[in-house]
Amino acid sequence: MANNGRRSVKAKKGPTIGTGGHGRKALEGKGPTPKAEDRPYHKAHKNKQLAERSAAKRPGAPRGAGARSGPKGRATEEVVTGRNSVVEALRAGIPAKALHVAIRIEMDDRVKESLKLAAERGIPLMETGKPELDRMTDDAIHQGLVLQIPPYEYQDAYELAEETVESWKKGHVSNAPLFVALDGITDPRNLGAIIRSVSAFSGHGVIVPERRSVGVTASAWKTSAGAAVRVPVARAANLNNTLKAFKNMGIYVLGLDGDGDVSLPDLSLAKEPVCIVVGSEGKGLSRLVRENCDQIVSIPIDSAMESLNASMAVGISLYEVSRQRAVK
Repeated sequence: MANNGRRSVKAKKGPTIGTGGHGRKALEGKGPTPKAEDRPYHKAHKNKQLAERSAAKRPGAPRGAGARSGPKGRATEEVVTGRNSVVEALRAGIPAKALHVAIRIEMDDRVKESLKLAAERGIPLMETGKPELDRMTDDAIHQGLVLQIPPYEYQDAYELAEETVESWKKGHVSNAPLFVALDGITDPRNLGAIIRSVSAFSGHGVIVPERRSVGVTASAWKTSAGAAVRVPVARAANLNNTLKAFKNMGIYVLGLDGDGDVSLPDLSLAKEPVCIVVGSEGKGLSRLVRENCDQIVSIPIDSAMESLNASMAVGISLYEVSRQRAVK
C-alpha cells in the first residue's frame, strides 16, 4: 500500500521535555505528619505553650522551686529542690508525683521527716543517682532531695462561675458567689497568699489570665499553706471578656485601686455576687480592666503609704465583704 512517501518513526527512549521542575514539589508530597504539639490548631500545641509559659522565670520566684526543661527547652514538670524546701512543701500538702532521694544520702532530721511524710501520703520514693538529680534540677543545689510536682489542672473561668451561680440560686451554696481575679500579678507568692485568703473568707475561686500572669507553681502551693486544695484556680483566655461574661451572669465586678469611686467601708454590693479584681502593686489595674469594673473600690490607708501589697489588699477586702455578709 502506498504511504505517500512517509516513514513511520518510533519514539526514542530517553529524556523528554519536562516541566523544568515546576511539579517537583507536588511529586514529593507533604512529607511526614508533624507531631501533635507542633500543629498550631491541635490541643497538644496549646498545652505545650502553656507549659512553656509556666516554666518561664517569674519575678520574685523563691529559690528551691523551679521547672525542669526537656528537649528544645520544652518544660516537662516542676520540681522542688533542697532539704528545707522539700520538707516544707510536704508539710503544706503540695501534690507530688514522686520524691527522689540521692543514693547513700546523708540522713538528717529534714530527710527523715520528708521520707516519713512521703510514705504517709503514698508518694513514691525513688532512689536516684546524683547525675540524674543534677539533670532533673538543671544543676540546682538539691542536697539529695527532689520533689516532682504534677502540672496544676486549671478549671475554665466561665464554667466555674456559671456552676457557682447556678448552685447558689438552687440553694446548694449558702454564700453569694465570691471570686478574686488577678490582673498582671506575676509573683507566685502573691497568688498563694490570695488563695489562702479566699479560702479563709469562703470565696469560691481565683481567676488568672492565661497570658502574662502567674500560675499555680510549687511556690504558690507552698504559700497557700494547703488552701490550693480547697480553692479552685481557673484560667481565663481573655480577662476582659471573662469579666464581661461575669457581669452578664449577675456578678458585680469590683476593681481595687487607690483612687476609687467608693471607699471599702462604704461598699454597698458586698452581699451581692462579686468578683474582686486586683492589679499589680506597681501598675495597678490595666485600662481595659478598669473600664469593665462596675465600681472602683479604694482601701483607706495612711497617706504616707503609697499602696498595699496585692495579697494584703485582697485579704482586707475579703474580710470586709465577709463582715458585711455576716450582718443580718
